[in-house]
Amino acid sequence: MEPTEIIEEGLLLRPWRADDAEAVYRACQDPDIQRWTTVPRPYRPEHASGFVTDFTASVWRDGTGAPFAVCDAATGELLGSCGLVTLDTRVGSGEVGYWTAPWARGRGVTTRATRALARWAFDVLKLRRLSWQAEVGNHASRLVALRAGFRVEGRLRLADPVPGGRSEGWIGSLLPGEVPAPGEPGPAGPGTLEARRAAVFGRQQPVLFATAGATELRLRPQEERDLDAVVQTCRDPETIRWTTVPDPYERSHAESYLEFARSTWAAGTNACYAIAAPDDSFAGTVDLRISPTDPLLADVGYLAAPAVRGRGFMPAALTAICAWGFTTLGLARIEWRAHVGNAPSRRAAEKAGFTVEGTARGGLTHRGERVDAWVGALLPGDLT
Repeated sequence: MEPTEIIEEGLLLRPWRADDAEAVYRACQDPDIQRWTTVPRPYRPEHASGFVTDFTASVWRDGTGAPFAVCDAATGELLGSCGLVTLDTRVGSGEVGYWTAPWARGRGVTTRATRALARWAFDVLKLRRLSWQAEVGNHASRLVALRAGFRVEGRLRLADPVPGGRSEGWIGSLLPGEVPAPGEPGPAGPGTLEARRAAVFGRQQPVLFATAGATELRLRPQEERDLDAVVQTCRDPETIRWTTVPDPYERSHAESYLEFARSTWAAGTNACYAIAAPDDSFAGTVDLRISPTDPLLADVGYLAAPAVRGRGFMPAALTAICAWGFTTLGLARIEWRAHVGNAPSRRAAEKAGFTVEGTARGGLTHRGERVDAWVGALLPGDLT
């Protein structure tokens, strides 16, 4: 396949040249490019030189891909990389891959480049589908894909995960006629809920603060040093009575939940926090789970370590995480459920401002049986 050039929306997509090596080497020192892509680590000058010469030339020659340097059309400055990392003209399908140089971020460069590439792939190569995939947690790549018109359709286990990264990826597809027109804002643009949450979940989980009387608490990500205390809490008779933790509860269950907490933060579906007492000891957990069907709705779950019950820690933690959910995640409603009869959970929810709205008959499953549940909710205006 003969290399070509694409010019659109102030960008020039052209084949790579030998004199691009220095800029590629500089860009690939960036921690985000090394974190989310498969570039060699450490990235050396010979890697950049081999990429812009032998590798990209062979890909064009063999027709197995279409790698482009993304440049400013007016100045020629290198801004990033965007291309078809795989190409199968027999079935009319290709996979898009890209990175943005750190000095070019925040300008919509890769979104414009991906749209231009997609139009060329559909109009000139006559492809019938483009695919995209990225490791779960790479919210910047996901936003680019959404803004370029891709439909994110699910998750899959990655065949070649980045060393030290997660083994699951998001996957999406784009069909002819779905690429937004030049200049069209498209979905997930700046200021949208999707973009707002990508900025949150694409970073390290923040620490939140709460006050229970005169006691200062921290809500922090769960850590390995909490595991023994988690096991002790989840073996407590009251925890077993009112929650669905495994019984008997083993350390492996705590380890699995720690991985679940980390993976769901990366996916942007759950914020799971350890409640830390003033001496940083484990005092319980509280999580805020975003509904998979309603992005403005979430529900809370929590449990307190036996030693701190009755000290007001849980209402304070609930108030803190719900306030964060409303102000930072843009939630409109947070729901609470508990087995009918779980008076401590109800007291904590009501002290945090939740209104108990009724009883859902058979509303929860508990150890193989359906049980009635109290249902309550908190709205942004309920917090004082």
